[in-house]
Amino acid sequence: MSRRTLLLLALPLALWCQQKDPAFAPIADTPGLPRVLIIGDSISIGYTLPVRELLRGVANVHRIPENAAFTRFGLTKLDAWLGTGRWDIIHVNFGLHDLKIMEGGVRQVPVEEYERNLDAIFARLKTGATVIFANTTPVPEGKVNPLRDPADVPKYNAAAARAASRAGVPVTDLFAAVSPHLATYQRPVNVHFVDAGSRFLAETVVAGLRPLLAPAK
Repeated sequence: MSRRTLLLLALPLALWCQQKDPAFAPIADTPGLPRVLIIGDSISIGYTLPVRELLRGVANVHRIPENAAFTRFGLTKLDAWLGTGRWDIIHVNFGLHDLKIMEGGVRQVPVEEYERNLDAIFARLKTGATVIFANTTPVPEGKVNPLRDPADVPKYNAAAARAASRAGVPVTDLFAAVSPHLATYQRPVNVHFVDAGSRFLAETVVAGLRPLLAPAK
């Protein structure tokens, strides 16, 4: 699939998200606070606003104005997402779209390619910013739509952990944190979370971010 095709496929979703979701609203920086950029899929969209709330007065928390989807797509968009400003911390996640099962039973991005793509993404992001990765949250049992296999998540998380280790990127283990609470926080037969679940994920994300935060120079 060409880069042009990827961009055209993602455009309608990006435009819809920009119009409908307050997580995509731009923010004005408070001078003197570090700048944080969130790059990620719909799970990260869910926790963006509570992360911003929890870090009010501590950091300027921005996010990309769309769903980052899968790593192959992300590689085509990194330059646009990073823009020309300076970032102190970049919080990134990929995975749920990569492991999506397509026609013929193939994954949208095979796990070996996923790992290579993360190598390239981490290398591109580490241009003065501190990078932190959040791993993939659980896929529930049952026929989720789009189709995914719960057993794939540990495989993709292990691949991500290897890439992160090579790049010296810390990992926030959202999978381990939320797994004991899925009955409370995850929607039935759905990879997404209720509001309280997104808040829980945000608290976990912030716990990973706080040690990396320091006043902007």
